Amino acid sequence: MICKESEKPVLYLVVPCYNEESVLPETAKRLKEKLQQMADSGLVHENSRILFVDDGSRDKTWSIIEKCYRENEQIEGLKLSHNRGHQNALFAGLMTAKDVCDCAVSLDADLQDDINALDGFLKEYLNGCDVVYGVRSKREKDTFFKRTTAEGYYKFLKLLGVDIVYNHADYRLMSHRALEALAEYREVNLFLRGIVPLIGFKTGTVYYERHERFAGESKYPLKKMISFAFDGITSFSIKPLKIIGNIGIIISMFSVVALIYALISKLTGNAVAGWTAIIASIWLLGGIQLLSLGIIGTYVGKIYSEVKDRPKYHIDAYLKK
Repeated sequence: MICKESEKPVLYLVVPCYNEESVLPETAKRLKEKLQQMADSGLVHENSRILFVDDGSRDKTWSIIEKCYRENEQIEGLKLSHNRGHQNALFAGLMTAKDVCDCAVSLDADLQDDINALDGFLKEYLNGCDVVYGVRSKREKDTFFKRTTAEGYYKFLKLLGVDIVYNHADYRLMSHRALEALAEYREVNLFLRGIVPLIGFKTGTVYYERHERFAGESKYPLKKMISFAFDGITSFSIKPLKIIGNIGIIISMFSVVALIYALISKLTGNAVAGWTAIIASIWLLGGIQLLSLGIIGTYVGKIYSEVKDRPKYHIDAYLKK
């Protein structure tokens, strides 16, 4: 469904939700007001919708979505059969919206993404951009630890050769054409921040300031953030494997030098019992070996998941207008 240049685009706002009962009523209210304002100003078509995706929530999230659906013409709901994670829930929403929209914007349910940036997204889209990235203009509200680790992570990914947009999360607009291209990526281990730049096409950028979470608790504690970051690295770069190989070569070279030194010391009668050095070497090499096996195991596990090619999600219910 591609609109002509003279027509207003049908926009879908795709919002993945997991245990968001505390914030969802306010999110629905604000998004509905914003979408109506954009329709009234002629920026989007009146058939534009908000699609909430319930990622197997254990609270009242789905019942709230059902209530909003009954009371608001612009709201639709998609329920996954069980929790599949943020990236899969987002992908499910985008693929559902793909066939009925001209463009879709993905954003979080916690109201941290500035919805006033949506006007900028649409203007970039109307100027011919198939993908528009929402990029944080500053991180002053983050703690020192979060700001430092987040910025370091983006730089580290770039260093490993991953094409990723700096300070961009999942707040982005994708055109119908870009969504069709995204559907061709079949990997099970989804990392959309790395996949979307691979699509190509013309891109734009809109800068915005991220707000504090309106209510509830973050669904990305430190443990999940580390896991998500590691998934991003291992899904888009094999450099960690190359680093392991290089470390192995360097250690092997040192081992040969140490062996020659030990033989010379033995032949010259200068051999001295080096218990501390031996124990230290064992611990060092043992640690490196275990770390290397862990990294290699992660890659093997991802291959295992991809080979099985299991479905990313199952849709339990779809509330469509």
